[in-house]
Amino acid sequence: MFYREAGDFKTSYEQDNQTFPIKFDRYRYYVVLAIAFLVVPFVINDYWANAILLPFLIYAIASIGLNILVGYAGQVSLGTGGFMAVGAYACYKLMTAMPEVSMFIHVLIAGGITAGVCVIFGLPSLRIKGFYLAVATLAAQFFLVWLFNRVPWFYNYSASGQISAPERDVFGILITGPNAPAWATYMFSLIFLTFCALVARNLTRGTIGRSWMAIRDMDIAAEIIGVNPLKAKLTAFAVSGFFIGISGALFFSVYLGAVEVGEAFGISKSFLVLFMVIIGGLGSIFGSFAGAAFLVLLPVVLKVVGVDVLGWPTDIVAHFQLVIVGALIIVFLIMEPHGLAQLWRVAKEKLRLWPFPH
Repeated sequence: MFYREAGDFKTSYEQDNQTFPIKFDRYRYYVVLAIAFLVVPFVINDYWANAILLPFLIYAIASIGLNILVGYAGQVSLGTGGFMAVGAYACYKLMTAMPEVSMFIHVLIAGGITAGVCVIFGLPSLRIKGFYLAVATLAAQFFLVWLFNRVPWFYNYSASGQISAPERDVFGILITGPNAPAWATYMFSLIFLTFCALVARNLTRGTIGRSWMAIRDMDIAAEIIGVNPLKAKLTAFAVSGFFIGISGALFFSVYLGAVEVGEAFGISKSFLVLFMVIIGGLGSIFGSFAGAAFLVLLPVVLKVVGVDVLGWPTDIVAHFQLVIVGALIIVFLIMEPHGLAQLWRVAKEKLRLWPFPH
């Protein structure tokens, strides 16, 4: 009644292998994209952009990148904050060194630089895995933050050690700086999220994605059947770093505008993105969106309910948020390891069999 595949026939391999093979899913995503591109920019205001939409778009890109590494390739990483810092500082150096180049190019190059750095720190994954790899990437987190703090060249010898995004425009419309309109920053970030999501979706459903999942499930068996572990692991680190670098560049240039590396890209940032992946669902692009939306909306909802409605002190509400996130992580790891994405899949299966769901 609500969700049917009856009459949705495929007459070629290409039709059956398209990104969204079910017609209902395709139309649903077309509607979502149409609303996101054609409706939201005309109704958005500064509060919605800065409190909800921009954080969601940027964290969703970071979650997709980390999910490729952790969820699809099975390589545990705790260095997301440091890799986001690489993207941010690379974008800053490009913006100040080449002001005439488009911001689209700056962000993409920053993602490429971060991919290279990720590959370097991913080399230990060829020999170690699990807890030991997590510790190695955690060391990368602390090293990168220390590097950007201690080497003045990265922040252009600023006395404060802070980097600030200069004003840049695309087709005459400001997208960075304090005077950039909310709809422009939203559209700029949305374009990159759409690009990253489509690339990730196609990669994970292709040969590269199958090699990542083979390494994740059992690396020795994957090597026996012909999967190259060197290529699979390092491509996972490279693609993950590319997306995380893009998110870091957007987080600095479009969202915050000015950052200090220890505060903006500390270890808490790495754990925040990891929690998004765990709650949303490991090995799911949709789960990356769901986890980012949940952890971006949670503090906003708690503030409205706790502070504005119930009159609780702000610090109590902030601690309550930590309790909720911690409890949800425990619940999902024990009861539903595949997170919100699996709950959504179960709901779709029940809708397919409505009114007789099992």
